[in-house]
Amino acid sequence: MRLFNCEVCGQLLYFENTQCMRCGATLGYLPDQNRLSALDPEEGEAGVPATQPSIRDHARTEQAAGVLEAGHPPIGPRAAPQLWRPRAEPRRVHRFCTNAQHDACNWMVPDDAPEQFCRACRHNRLIPDLSDTANLDRWRKIETAKRRAFYGFIQLGLPLANRIDDPESGLVFDFLAEAPDAAQKVMTGHDHGVITLAVIEADDTERVRRREAMGEPYRTLLGHFRHESGHYFWDRLVRDGGKLEQCRAVFGDDSQDYAAALQRHYNDGPPPDWQEHFVSSYATAHPWEDFAETWAHYLHIVDTLEMARAFGVGIDPKADREDELTAEVDFDPYRATEIARLIEAWVPLTAAVNSLNRCMGTPDLYPFVLSPGVIVKLGFIQALVHGRA
Repeated sequence: MRLFNCEVCGQLLYFENTQCMRCGATLGYLPDQNRLSALDPEEGEAGVPATQPSIRDHARTEQAAGVLEAGHPPIGPRAAPQLWRPRAEPRRVHRFCTNAQHDACNWMVPDDAPEQFCRACRHNRLIPDLSDTANLDRWRKIETAKRRAFYGFIQLGLPLANRIDDPESGLVFDFLAEAPDAAQKVMTGHDHGVITLAVIEADDTERVRRREAMGEPYRTLLGHFRHESGHYFWDRLVRDGGKLEQCRAVFGDDSQDYAAALQRHYNDGPPPDWQEHFVSSYATAHPWEDFAETWAHYLHIVDTLEMARAFGVGIDPKADREDELTAEVDFDPYRATEIARLIEAWVPLTAAVNSLNRCMGTPDLYPFVLSPGVIVKLGFIQALVHGRA
């Protein structure tokens, strides 16, 4: 993730900002340009009455695939869309993603495009009942994490077909809320391009409860998106990309029974030497989970290193006389094709931030060990996304 600047006053901006706190400029993100841009209202735009249907209004009651969860009321009438000229692309008129009406998105769509939703929100299929204020608040948190995940997908140039582009295997999200008396709980997971996320995961207390119950050192909404996307991109890049044998040589034989492997993991736990070969205990369950966990960690690493670079963070401990923890992020992590370069910056950075967290009495930011075996797997992921596997 990078930092941005307001084109009006130069104020430092963050990815989620919708307004400059110094000059008050309205802000919107242009994913194709990777710019959080100040917006000027389009001159002469009188707006469209909320009661008059238009090409920009017909999708107000549906997400990108035209589906709302059964029994959910349609989203109510909204104000007419305002047109804007981003200062980063002044020759083209834009409008906000339809989900901006719920304060759930700050991405822009070119006004001459037929889509109602931005590049990220076009992948939504099911959303919770937004008349429930708890659902609305949780869904907004989920959308924030989703946009950060998509930022990484776009920067890496990953294939991002939705179910309109590819009805059979496009990437689509179901964000599901549980009824209070539901006998069966919503399970977060992936199945043939469909990523399901339990809306309750946006509740911090519940997510911590689940993390502790499952003995996990880390559990976040962004982590869910990155892990589950690993299963989807395994389908696209490994299975469909002709890299199955290369992947099996690194992660193991994925043809073994998945359900039986998971049951064995939950019954017996990980092997005692798992940290020598796996990035997490859950990665030991099955090669598919090993790939997804390693994929998620690769995305964690490149995105965090990009932010460290944006802040000019360098690590040079005075007590480190051998320069083992000296590092500077003076390269673009998203473009790096050598895993050693990432690790040489990542290990000192995590040592520093983990130490800072402990000074505040909070858990380590990155409570994981990257053994030589794990680094080999990260290298395969890096080569895969850059077409070098």
